[in-house]
Amino acid sequence: MSDYETRKNRLSEQMRRAGSVRLGKETSNLFRKREASNENTLSVRDFNHVLAVNPAEGWVEVEGMTTYADLLDATLVHNVMPAVLPELKSITVGGAVSGTGLESSSFRYGFVHETILEVDILLSDGRVVTCTPENEYSDLFFGIPNSYGTLGYILKTKVRTIPVKPYVKMQHLKFSDPAALFSAMKDYSGRSDIDFIDGAIHGKDYYIMTAGTFSDAAPYLSDYTYKNIYYRSQQARDEDYLTTKDYLWRWDTDWFWCSNVIHAQNPFVRRLLGRKRLNSLFYSKLMRLNQRWRITERLQPIFGASTEEWVIQDSEIPVEKAAGYVEFFHREISTKPIAIGPVRCPTPQNRFPLFPLKPLALYINIGFYGSVPAAKNKVMGYFNRLVEKKTMELGGIKMLYSDAYYTKDEFWKIYDKPTYDTLKEKYDPQKKLRGLYEKCVERQ
Repeated sequence: MSDYETRKNRLSEQMRRAGSVRLGKETSNLFRKREASNENTLSVRDFNHVLAVNPAEGWVEVEGMTTYADLLDATLVHNVMPAVLPELKSITVGGAVSGTGLESSSFRYGFVHETILEVDILLSDGRVVTCTPENEYSDLFFGIPNSYGTLGYILKTKVRTIPVKPYVKMQHLKFSDPAALFSAMKDYSGRSDIDFIDGAIHGKDYYIMTAGTFSDAAPYLSDYTYKNIYYRSQQARDEDYLTTKDYLWRWDTDWFWCSNVIHAQNPFVRRLLGRKRLNSLFYSKLMRLNQRWRITERLQPIFGASTEEWVIQDSEIPVEKAAGYVEFFHREISTKPIAIGPVRCPTPQNRFPLFPLKPLALYINIGFYGSVPAAKNKVMGYFNRLVEKKTMELGGIKMLYSDAYYTKDEFWKIYDKPTYDTLKEKYDPQKKLRGLYEKCVERQ
């Protein structure tokens, strides 16, 4: 902790002396291009330590730039895990809190930010304030989720943990229509004997829900960290067992299914890359290189490839309307697979104004990560715009880690402009940090 205090004070002084700033960090899971910037870079790379684990009281104290890969390693030795652990190793704790993050335990515990007990935030004037739900900075505690660094930067946080067992038993339940699938997800979300729920859509009439339960023993163990591919196993099996660690990273080896973009699901390429490179840490580095040097964009005309629009989005849709949303997606966009999973705001009040969900209501997170040929005679972003419009129409809300095309009026009707403006004026009155719309939609 004394080392944390030293680094915190040094960074605080750098912030006081800086003009407009942006973070300098090694990892990012933002899927939106940003315009080049001449702003000062504030390095937070060394805020990547797990400081304390207290399994008896059910919390872990961790710095904001720590990846979930490192956090899980630190907690599993104490037979606990973060209550909600995002599915990619490259995601950082601070990123999941100031953005949004969820996983297959979210039907019970909600989003990552709903498992946070305390957070240290570096403000634009150099102050570092400790925020809790009850203290004088409670408005910032509840306002920081989905603010994407526009109100301040997370240096340290205290995260709720839950006990684990050595293994997870998975049941893959198959359905032929979306209404039956989401009805089952709703039923299973009310069961106390289920620890994890998610699934995938593999076609218009092929839907899979996976229910996971902690187990003290396993009759056999599968391995999806190298040669075998997890999302394909869902179709081949009805039941499966993994170690708890392998279960929590089951999607990471192939970045869900996006490793196919670099042909990493080809057995020869897979062996060439090796086990160490089959993970989101490696893929995200390739993604940032591609964004920086526009490699794919430049190669498409050379090889005569059609221009593609990437549709990488996650939307939360009320469970009662999720089947209609999926039918729209099949009709208008039709990439597959599609990731799905239930998430519930676990408290009887809406506490997080910048990502508002109805209290205690069950939503279905629907995530699609693929590309489609660009629409003829349509501006780029046409399909992403369809997604936004349908999400708004059905009373859902979209995550902001990827491309957004909202008008200002649309955006602020969803993400609570009055509250955001109040927080911005209070905690960043000099506007040293970008605004939320400017950063997430205008890509500044």
